[in-house]
Amino acid sequence: MPNGRYSLHDPHDGTPLGEERFQCAPGPAGWRYVAKSYRPDGTVLGTTDLTLDARHRPIRVELRSGGWQVRGGALDGVHWVRAATDSATDTDATEGADRAHAFTGDSPAFLIATARLLDLDPGASTRIRLVSFTGQALAPRTLDQSWQLLTVEDHPTDTGPLPVEHYCVTDLETGEVRDVHLTGDVLLAAPGIDLEELESPPNPRR
Repeated sequence: MPNGRYSLHDPHDGTPLGEERFQCAPGPAGWRYVAKSYRPDGTVLGTTDLTLDARHRPIRVELRSGGWQVRGGALDGVHWVRAATDSATDTDATEGADRAHAFTGDSPAFLIATARLLDLDPGASTRIRLVSFTGQALAPRTLDQSWQLLTVEDHPTDTGPLPVEHYCVTDLETGEVRDVHLTGDVLLAAPGIDLEELESPPNPRR
């Protein structure tokens, strides 16, 4: 079961934003990732709980941050419920739906999940529509991205070659381009995110 720690920082000026401590593993449904993120002073920033099915679709996601919580899943598009964490009744919640393929957000889990959902061959690219929940408000925003798998290169390790995938991810609204490096179910690096600690080897790509 891979578990470890990502450091989070501003992708533009490098200002430390905190860290995310995570565990992930295959499970009865497919794959599950659970994490808690912290500010630089150690206070809790938020939590992520994401479960994918055997086809890497998000069958369950639960996010908490800034006094808000989101619960959702994919079924004929994606559906979610957003509410204040201190909400006393279900009537205070707001429901949403979109003909998107999956969710995305601040956690590295979503980059891993999107890459596995797309299952690209080296050199291939595609477009995907996602519903994003970011920041303290966890407000939904629909966006379109282009993903291209540039290369897959083997890196030598003590336990054998480790295949590292290099993606180019483009926000089709803003034109922002990000380089993303993955191996198995672990994110090695992306703008604003670095793997700082890994206590067990990543599970191979399934």
